[in-house]
Amino acid sequence: MTSAFAPGNISCVFKVIPHDDPERMHSLGMGFTVTEGVQATVSEHHQAKVLFNGEDINFPTVRAVVKRLTQDKEIAGIKVNLTSPLPLGCGFGLSGAAALATAYALNELIGTHKENEELAMIAHVAEVENRTGLGDVCSQYHGGCLVKLKEGAPLVADKLPIPEQPIYYRYFGPIQTSEVLRNKEQTKRINRAADTALAALQRLTHTPSNPELFNACFAVAKQFSVESGLLSDKRVINTIAQIEALGGIASMIMLGNGVFSTHAFDGAIETRLSKNPVRLI
Repeated sequence: MTSAFAPGNISCVFKVIPHDDPERMHSLGMGFTVTEGVQATVSEHHQAKVLFNGEDINFPTVRAVVKRLTQDKEIAGIKVNLTSPLPLGCGFGLSGAAALATAYALNELIGTHKENEELAMIAHVAEVENRTGLGDVCSQYHGGCLVKLKEGAPLVADKLPIPEQPIYYRYFGPIQTSEVLRNKEQTKRINRAADTALAALQRLTHTPSNPELFNACFAVAKQFSVESGLLSDKRVINTIAQIEALGGIASMIMLGNGVFSTHAFDGAIETRLSKNPVRLI
């Protein structure tokens, strides 16, 4: 039995970079990892099995990772026990975290001796092929507040000099990533908004560390959420407006009907921006 942990990731801005090769399809944008995430505990079992917080779950992204790593091994089955305090489908990158933590733990358990970067790419490909995400694995592999600007390089990112600090969030419900990725017109609008946001983020990567840097990132994220058309849930819109009316800054979690802010607000749960990447336990 072996365990690994991968942090959750709050995505703030994303641009879809399509490609026929799943190792080249990914997203550009900005996001940051948080203290909570997914712990994956793997063990040999008489049949393949995936649990999430004790319940059987159909998790094709995790199954794809297991299949890839065990393809040359004579193993009856692998049991993957996933635990997390964060909700699935609400924009915390749990499918990426689950895939990445599973890859790290399983690599250790069955001795496939793959390098960490290769394990991250296996998790990324599983995400792309199952339409559960495009960029979370990169952030979870590195940890911290990251900007991704290099097209065709899914695991390359620039770290912004933003310190670990409290983050407050509230989620109202999920958005299915796969449905957004299948909607070509919506993807075009998202990418147009993302181009504006990425230009602003590129300028911020050259900004020295200062207390206003994270605020500037929030402003870019908020503008992107509006221009992309993704900010449409009235509960999310009203919550952001309430935070701003009190002098705070906030934006929408991508992709989920949720709000994140550096300011405490009604109904919010506290987490922390964390620089810790995926790791074996």
